[in-house]
Amino acid sequence: MLRLNKQSVNTKVMKTKSTQQEVLLLTGTNFSNRQWSTKDDSSSRNLSEEEKLEQACWNGLLPEMLPEIFDHSEGAKKLFLWEIKEAASFIELEMGEYPEAKDNYFSIDPYSFLAHRCAN
Repeated sequence: MLRLNKQSVNTKVMKTKSTQQEVLLLTGTNFSNRQWSTKDDSSSRNLSEEEKLEQACWNGLLPEMLPEIFDHSEGAKKLFLWEIKEAASFIELEMGEYPEAKDNYFSIDPYSFLAHRCAN
């Protein structure tokens, strides 16, 4: 299962909009159990399912794994993978034009938005 959150954020300093995208990849699913091909398969033999999925993302296989989340139209902003966080039942991918703090209010990470919601 896949959860997406894509938002445009107004930066306060530069007065421009940047695009950030969060993706939650649920672990323990058929998707996460797939064998994601890498160029050097020998180094991933002893890795867990989550570690193999994370390695595939860092190795640039995300557009192959999930082509529907990438905008391939002309003039589309290129998003880079900046951070991967591992949680109990999912892996969170944080992508953007450049590294930027996410707004927890709009986050799809349950650990982020639940803490924010409970505080209010």
